[in-house]
Amino acid sequence: MRIEAAHFILYVSDQSKSRSFYTRVLGLEPRLDVPGMAEFVLNDGAILGLMPEEAIRRLLGPAFPDPSRARGIPRSEVYLLVDRPGEYMERAIAAGARVLSPLGLRSWGHVVAYCLDPDAHVLAFASKS
Repeated sequence: MRIEAAHFILYVSDQSKSRSFYTRVLGLEPRLDVPGMAEFVLNDGAILGLMPEEAIRRLLGPAFPDPSRARGIPRSEVYLLVDRPGEYMERAIAAGARVLSPLGLRSWGHVVAYCLDPDAHVLAFASKS
């Protein structure tokens, strides 16, 4: 058995707003951008998806808890190892992210900065020290 790729999907309140945010922050254009899903290729095996909250509710039905009820409460973290975390953080701030913790050396040996995206998902930019 082998995992071919990993898709990480964030449920967002406004797909267009989130797509614009991640396009600016990542410096990437989405490989897919249709109503109900935008996808960014992070590397050969990882895809970041943005799906509107109402789309996942329609897809999975009434048994699925409404993600909009947790709006503003961090529900996930995207931790990206990048070559210049400070530059990513600057782009995130310029795109509207809220700073949680500035760039600094952490006990696990990474230099990391943390912020919140427009939907309160934690976004971390890190490099090995």
